[in-house]
Amino acid sequence: MKKGLRLVLATAVISGFSVFLNKFGVAGTDAGLFTTLKNVLVAVLLIATLLALKEWKTVRGLAKKEWAQLALIGLVGGSVPFLLFFTGLKLTSAAQGSLIQKTMFVFVAVLAAAMLKEKVDKRMVVGGLLLVLGNLLILNLTGFAFGIGDALILAATLLWALEITLSRRLLTSVKELPGRVVGLGRMGFGAAFLVVYLVITGKLALISGLASGSWIWIIITSALLYGYVLTFYEGLKTVKASVAAAVLLLGTVITTLLTLAWNGTVAWTQLAGGALLIIGALTFAGIRIALPSPRRESP
Repeated sequence: MKKGLRLVLATAVISGFSVFLNKFGVAGTDAGLFTTLKNVLVAVLLIATLLALKEWKTVRGLAKKEWAQLALIGLVGGSVPFLLFFTGLKLTSAAQGSLIQKTMFVFVAVLAAAMLKEKVDKRMVVGGLLLVLGNLLILNLTGFAFGIGDALILAATLLWALEITLSRRLLTSVKELPGRVVGLGRMGFGAAFLVVYLVITGKLALISGLASGSWIWIIITSALLYGYVLTFYEGLKTVKASVAAAVLLLGTVITTLLTLAWNGTVAWTQLAGGALLIIGALTFAGIRIALPSPRRESP
């Protein structure tokens, strides 16, 4: 298995833990403030990483066009979609919102085909259908009524899909550009845009009222987000955008298993859905699992 694909698989594992823990971390804290502080902390960590690896000269050497692309990635990936998603989640059910967000790989495949000339073959279609079915089983969605909240989450999903596609294009057009720099663009510019939002809405003052427990959750989830950014954007350098988005869905299996361990109950349909997600992601990505061949007895 290629290094890039291994990195994206690591991202999926980190995402699975992160989604589960964020449910506890955001409780009792303004979602916009929670997201902004995480982005700021991760941006600081990424700057420290680039300095430690002596890659800051790469940042200083970026052309204006590349800076503009990083700013756009921060806008469509690290700021606006978070606000749309959390606002929409207040207006619709968690199951519906999650289902819409997990269709992102479909939009990435379409955008990547249009912008990056990535081909969609039969294998990807089959894998995609298995991924959608697996999500339906895991979320146990019995009915679906599309409303304003769902529209906001769909808009956020489209923006995240665009961000992945833009990031992949930048990484392939500037060969020597480390994925960490693109990650910094996403988190750094995203944090800046979110801080402006907090100032305009008057929510920045809420930071003074944060309890120590909230800060602990912010630090824990920021560490996971840091790992997510480091692995995903470095993997995206060599992995197709559509494949990377599909592999990320394996994180849902991790989240489901953690939820099972926490609650002690899970429906068999969710376990079946998890199995379909694994098969679907592997099929979509074209990953073959080599089974050991049986030994032949010598005559």
